[in-house]
Amino acid sequence: MLVIREKLEKSLELLQKYEWLLNAYVLDFFIDDHWGTLPENWQKYLESVQLENLGELLQNENTQLSLPSDLKCLQHELRKLCVSRVPKNPPDNSFPCLLLDHPKLKHVFLKRVKPKKQHEIIRMAEICALSQKNTPVDFIVDFGAGVGHLARVLGYGYGLRVCCYEMQADLNQQATEIDLKLESMAAKHLSQDATRHFQRPVHLTHRLESTTKPEQFLSSIRMALQLTDDNFRFGVIGLHPCGNLGPTLMRMFVACPQAKFLNFVGCCYQKMTTQATHPRGQVHGYPLSRVLKDKSGCQLSYEAREISCHAIEVYHDRLLIGDYQHLRIHSLRAAAERIIVHQFPELRHCALRNVKYSPGMTFHEYFQKAVQGTRFEGLDSRILKKEQTETDLANWQQIVSFYTLRLMMAPLVESIILYDRCLFLMENECQVQIKAIFDPRLSPRNHITSALKT
Repeated sequence: MLVIREKLEKSLELLQKYEWLLNAYVLDFFIDDHWGTLPENWQKYLESVQLENLGELLQNENTQLSLPSDLKCLQHELRKLCVSRVPKNPPDNSFPCLLLDHPKLKHVFLKRVKPKKQHEIIRMAEICALSQKNTPVDFIVDFGAGVGHLARVLGYGYGLRVCCYEMQADLNQQATEIDLKLESMAAKHLSQDATRHFQRPVHLTHRLESTTKPEQFLSSIRMALQLTDDNFRFGVIGLHPCGNLGPTLMRMFVACPQAKFLNFVGCCYQKMTTQATHPRGQVHGYPLSRVLKDKSGCQLSYEAREISCHAIEVYHDRLLIGDYQHLRIHSLRAAAERIIVHQFPELRHCALRNVKYSPGMTFHEYFQKAVQGTRFEGLDSRILKKEQTETDLANWQQIVSFYTLRLMMAPLVESIILYDRCLFLMENECQVQIKAIFDPRLSPRNHITSALKT
């Protein structure tokens, strides 16, 4: 715990030193002159470096760039403090699901599942099956189970009993239909002996709130699984529970004596509640640990939490191969924001339509697509042709450089959140491990938090 606590304290010190960078929204780049907030030696360096070399700032290794000393020192500190985003290959204790290789059935498990999700489901199921092997439980509760892809691999592939805790009834209905289809296909292509281990997932339509009491949760589980008493053991899992759901399932895990192991991969940190965003709330998504709850200056802004969820490695690759056109979309949005705020000062940060950049797209084309259906649609087209806008658009490389610096800091924010979660579990007498398990280029939120009660 001491090592984690020391890393967390040093991470917060670094955060406070550079919060001006993390809290700067890129769409405000021209309005607030973000470029002018950078140290002069950083400006000179960034103006001289080739963009394809800029991606080295996002690498977790020594850079070949001749960085300004303070920027190089920052990169060095980030490497020391941040949780590694590189998964082991091959992973420890491989425990593959053989049924996923069956020529007739594998498509039923992963039909209409994108490669990203396939990658996550297969690896997550493997880890959860290992947890069950090392810490036997009667069943597993899958929070935010969706249509049950992970639960099916666990139930039919590994023979584990799974209760899917999902708040949307229509998703549970779809999940049940897919379960039955898989069983029908299996009956055609497998022997009875080969299906003897099958465990059909139980789909429970229920919403887990931060105010849900452990007794209420356990009661709903008992009813769903038709249990007669509380004499059972279970594991808690969650594949990318959004926002506050991750912290909520952690609290439930700690509060239920029957819960023995925890495996979850979080996401959408910007959607978590904090003391700053919900001052009247009794519990928040961050911070969780007693260490941070009693500490001043540990709050994370929405902007910082939002940038921590971006795909760092993907951006690095685009810089490396010179895919600059795709990156220019930020300059178009920032130029649009200056125009909007000039015309409607009270409407700063209004949502616009997402526009996918296409080669040769003009600012006028971008703006018309972005404001379609909004109150800005009627703006005179002559306003879009001002000299200031042309100047802004000509400085698009500054935005790429500035955004790269913010991404460089993103793992620090995520690490602070992960360290806080780790300490919370350790404070509640758990053995905890946090490590990268997914390919970050496929799945940017790739850290699993695993815990066992001691």
